[in-house]
Amino acid sequence: MLECLKILFIETTFINRLFANTLGSLQSSVIMVVLSQKDTLPTLLLLGLLSVCCLAELQRFEHAAKPDGSLTFLVVGDWGRKGLYNQSHVALQMGIIGEKLDVDFVISTGDNFYSDGLTGETDPAFHQSFSDIYTAPSLQKPWYTVLGNHDYRGDVEAQLSPTLAKMDNRWICLRSFILNAGPEMAEFFFVDTTPFVNKYFTNPGDSVYDWKGILPRKKYIQNLLLEVETGLRESTAKWKIVVGHHTIKSAGNHGNTDELNILLLPILEAYDVDFYINGHDHCLEHIISTESPIQFLTSGGGSKAWKNNIKPWNPREMKFYYDGQGFMSVEMTQTDVGFKFYDVFGNELHKWSTSKLLGSAM
Repeated sequence: MLECLKILFIETTFINRLFANTLGSLQSSVIMVVLSQKDTLPTLLLLGLLSVCCLAELQRFEHAAKPDGSLTFLVVGDWGRKGLYNQSHVALQMGIIGEKLDVDFVISTGDNFYSDGLTGETDPAFHQSFSDIYTAPSLQKPWYTVLGNHDYRGDVEAQLSPTLAKMDNRWICLRSFILNAGPEMAEFFFVDTTPFVNKYFTNPGDSVYDWKGILPRKKYIQNLLLEVETGLRESTAKWKIVVGHHTIKSAGNHGNTDELNILLLPILEAYDVDFYINGHDHCLEHIISTESPIQFLTSGGGSKAWKNNIKPWNPREMKFYYDGQGFMSVEMTQTDVGFKFYDVFGNELHKWSTSKLLGSAM
């Protein structure tokens, strides 16, 4: 506790007002403190005023690299429609590309089961939308999965249950967790973004959300932010990647998620996160920021897509937008990362790569 008390608290009034404006009536006991400037980037700490030194860390998983030191994975989101809306066709191409690249795992960016999640652990939709669809040999690898807003409309705890993993051992789904891949090459921070969004609480319409394990919301969010901040601050991985369902930057139907821009994005910028990967918007998208080196990648084309639904965006930042079905692949080494987007026919639509060693991107 003495070590915790050494931290200088500043900007208290501003951050409390920020939380109040962002989360409606919530009053935060989390303080964002700027301690120093390093390489012109601020160091931000999120500290709970209560039990700050006793907070449990996010659960961690490890995934080894290939013998040559590389990692390859696929990313797909917004898929669970029992094979409909071209989900089966996307799955077919994922299997083909997955075999070609010898993928190590798959990341799901949420909205795993439409329209209202699972009804329970025995809901046949788990098999109808997952096990019976992604049958290719190359996809029989771990699926690291986050929850989407549609998943919260069902029995959330069913998706988190070990029972599903017993039925299909690929299934790894937690609210938030950390994946050490390589194991020190890359660190993936999977963040439960649905509880951040005000409208699900204040204006849910006809939807009924399962908030078991979330309430009280204020405490849940402040603890999650602290856990993410702590993990990123302590990370020594070459590449830092954050995965969430909701967008931070997007020109798609849903657009930017204001709550994440205010509460989560400053942490990503402060700790040199390389990529933020999300679903939610049913498109494929690559956006850069003129304010930070973070690459914002949307892979939400696993099934139903929206045609010609794009908002105006700064052309300097919009590198790629495809309003259709598809998925993304990522190939990674200690020094290089490259990703590609594919459509429902397996055509390569867009690619990008960067090197930490050379400090260049193309």
